[in-house]
Amino acid sequence: MKTAFPFRFSILLFYFFIQFTVTAQQLVKVSPEEVGMSSERLERLSQTFQDYIDEEKLPGATILVARKGKIAYLKSFGKNDIESNIPMNEGSIFRIASQTKAIVSVGVMMLQEQGKLLITDPVGKYMPAFMETKVAIEKEDGSYEIVPAERPITIRDLLTHTSGASYGYGIAGDLWGKAKIQGWYFADRDEPIQATVNRMADLPFESQPRSKFVYGYNTDILGALIEVVSDKNLDVFLKENILDPLGMEDTHFYLPKNKRERLATVYSATENGLERAPDNGGMVGQGAYVDGPRKSFSGGAGLLSTASDYTKFLQMMLNKGEFNGKRIISPKTVELMTTNHLPFPLGEGAGFGLGFSTVEDLGLRGELGSEGEFAWGGAYHSTYWADPKEEMTVVYFTQLIPANDLDDHGKLRALIYQAIID
Repeated sequence: MKTAFPFRFSILLFYFFIQFTVTAQQLVKVSPEEVGMSSERLERLSQTFQDYIDEEKLPGATILVARKGKIAYLKSFGKNDIESNIPMNEGSIFRIASQTKAIVSVGVMMLQEQGKLLITDPVGKYMPAFMETKVAIEKEDGSYEIVPAERPITIRDLLTHTSGASYGYGIAGDLWGKAKIQGWYFADRDEPIQATVNRMADLPFESQPRSKFVYGYNTDILGALIEVVSDKNLDVFLKENILDPLGMEDTHFYLPKNKRERLATVYSATENGLERAPDNGGMVGQGAYVDGPRKSFSGGAGLLSTASDYTKFLQMMLNKGEFNGKRIISPKTVELMTTNHLPFPLGEGAGFGLGFSTVEDLGLRGELGSEGEFAWGGAYHSTYWADPKEEMTVVYFTQLIPANDLDDHGKLRALIYQAIID
């Protein structure tokens, strides 16, 4: 009897520990009230987005709201494919386009934590073609001249979109067009990303380093940099260091054939209503994410994912670098990434960190949210944000390009915040 009780007690403790550990590592769904949100008020969100579907403004969508480390709201609307009458569901896979940027930016910061680079380093230290770059300067008559960059572009310039790299449609767009490097879509390219990026280095950028926020190929260059520094293809590096540790099993550059049916169809908003985007339509199309060369790993816009997968990534950031029992990056790295780095405003009340936009002044921005929030979105009309003050992440996925001034992003934000009651 003297040994039985301690033995049984130890077994119970072990069982409790295992159960608690498993539960704590997973994003479980709970009632909204358990995390300080109102079920009744969230119904307003559901009704509004069902109205978008019924009015044929959206083909389909999935919304996931997590608060205090638990899923408070997860709902899909409409169709994965309208013509085939396939419903949207929690397992639907989406082209996340520029939401790839945050994941790749974390990858770069991991390399700094491993002592393999510093973000203050010139990119040319690792990719010599970028040691001396050029800038196009527009003249009063509409022509332009090409001058040397005042200094080498740094990794931090790329992380903050202040390198001057656009998407190839700016001042020297004719030269970028001749080089066949324009737009964010790379999935159909029959060449590795490093080959494309090295050709970028010979073309004139839009501005001098750190003089202007120019949205463009910055993170594609970072993806190629990761390959050089890690000596691994970008897809392998991300899978080994971020995706697998976080349990992001449905996040890929190119979809495994057995997941083909889960990929949501892309639609376009037109004056005649929703129209299915063409199969070979480039940026405004279905894309070569299943059937294609599978050679170009675009760090700026190449990944596919699910709402639950992307929430795991955001929860890791909200947890100061840790999720599912795995530490991806340090708390101080998260702090640096989600702090404004721009010496000029990105917009009213907004800044930009290392891969994320940031909210600096809530009143100036004029939308519900919190200072300290970090966010971004994707070309197919998806968006996300993480709010550390409210311990909340939001992922909204749809596949609509163009969206033609649809107000769903604003309504999404308003209806989620009005549902917080504690």
